[in-house]
Amino acid sequence: MTQEHPFAQYVRILGKGPNLSRALTLDETTDAARMVMRDEVEPVQLGAFLCLLRVKTETPEEIAGLALAARETVATPGLAADIDWAAYAGKSRQLPLFLLAALALAGSGVRVFMHGAEGHTAGRLYASAALAALGVPACRSMAEAAERLERHRFAYMTLEALSPRLHQLMGLKALLGLRSPLHTVGRLLNPLAAPFSISAVTHPPYLAVHQQAAAILGQPRLATFKGEGGEVERRPEKPCEVLFLDDGRPGAEEWPALVEGARAKDEAMEPARLAALWRGETGDAVTEATIAGTIAIALRHSGRAADIAAAEAAGRDLWRNRDRTRLPG
Repeated sequence: MTQEHPFAQYVRILGKGPNLSRALTLDETTDAARMVMRDEVEPVQLGAFLCLLRVKTETPEEIAGLALAARETVATPGLAADIDWAAYAGKSRQLPLFLLAALALAGSGVRVFMHGAEGHTAGRLYASAALAALGVPACRSMAEAAERLERHRFAYMTLEALSPRLHQLMGLKALLGLRSPLHTVGRLLNPLAAPFSISAVTHPPYLAVHQQAAAILGQPRLATFKGEGGEVERRPEKPCEVLFLDDGRPGAEEWPALVEGARAKDEAMEPARLAALWRGETGDAVTEATIAGTIAIALRHSGRAADIAAAEAAGRDLWRNRDRTRLPG
């Protein structure tokens, strides 16, 4: 008889059927994910594992276990950031205005480390291309990220540079035909163990999963919400529910809409316009509200503003008072 592969037990737990299958525990998921990250599983097992997790919907314990194993693949000696910013979706309808919000925070003295997956979906504008149009290069190594955080208080790394194995696994979307749970894991990676992490989702049911998984991981402060295109970007024409952690304690806040009327799709999506927006050469009320409103959420839930009203005012002031002649980074 052929000896059973050590990873088979995890596929069996997930796939025994509606009456016998169950979710994995935190320890089981961590052990399984370590095998995946070390490339100790067969391709057929990996595909089955990821699809079974996705079909049943991942639990917070499973997401936390995956994140713990993924974090072990990232070496971050001597690096520190105030805000961990996840940028994993890419933009297809609007320019990535969240980049201007993050850069404005960096310009105010807040150290922002941004990371994201790119190229997983055709027709989207990803952070590295938009930042390049602003003259801000993506970091190719942790050493480069450390230097840029020290000098400019902002650094961006693609997942490919940050964790090649996790990047490789996310690329399986083209073979599987659906996103795996690892797209959620990337948002919770927080490789520098920043005290505050901010992320966004496309589908609101995942908000609670993000919040609960972050709590399991011991994250002190977190904010997550439904962002424009799945990125950390306020949709100012809509109310915004923010799920958060404050000293590890979960909560939720309803932020009001800032403007009236829906935004039309930006057909041009010209990255060069971002620099003009920073310099104040172009812009409108909706754009200003988007950027300032995104800053406000980061200020509020990183502990830099006492309540929503104070955060909104501070966000507007921070954006209004940016150095329009110089971009951080």
